[in-house]
Amino acid sequence: MLEAPSRRSARFITFEGGEGVGKSTQVRRLLNNLGRQSIDAVRTREPGGTPKAEAIRSFILQGRSEAWGAGSEAVLFAAARLDHVHELIAPNLDNGVWVISDRFCDSTRAYQGLTGGVDDRLIDALETLALDGHTPDLTIILDMDPEAAFRRVEQRAIEDGLQATGDRFEKEELDWHQRLRQNFLDIARANPDRCKVISAEQSEEALEAAIWSLVSDRFPELQGRAAE
Repeated sequence: MLEAPSRRSARFITFEGGEGVGKSTQVRRLLNNLGRQSIDAVRTREPGGTPKAEAIRSFILQGRSEAWGAGSEAVLFAAARLDHVHELIAPNLDNGVWVISDRFCDSTRAYQGLTGGVDDRLIDALETLALDGHTPDLTIILDMDPEAAFRRVEQRAIEDGLQATGDRFEKEELDWHQRLRQNFLDIARANPDRCKVISAEQSEEALEAAIWSLVSDRFPELQGRAAE
């Protein structure tokens, strides 16, 4: 009888970074490259990933929780993350399926913790509760100057015939986004084994190749394989 896949047979990878750095695109490309190597993987995002978490996401990004303050928002993010971990992340990892997430716990630290001024003790407690031991195996932080990132977003909106409105976080002042960028870099320096910074100021194809090189070097089961 075949044994059930062990937790060690699956990997949990998260993407972090400021607005407009291309996380969603690179999550999709990494998922495609893993599929070419016959690696079962699922794509998800935060806040969100499950129906309950998506409802919290909508509430927050519409600005309806803004008046409550950063501390209350951190609690809401933790509630969404707890459901996300228990209903999607943990079951897939337990079944040997890799999980690739567009944002995770580091975004709470960068946005509500460092930028919003929420006490580290609250962030630590919420993180311990929500993660329940499911720390990412690798966090890829895409780094880019915010001014260049927003020019890229605006250009893509023009090409798609859309108006770049964005959610409330995207509408913050440039200085706010500069501080956010530094927060992510500080998180990477504090967690060098888990977090790796890659410049997003390159073509999507070059960035995809850099990410695949990092991921395939990191995990033995991918070594010797090349993305097609």
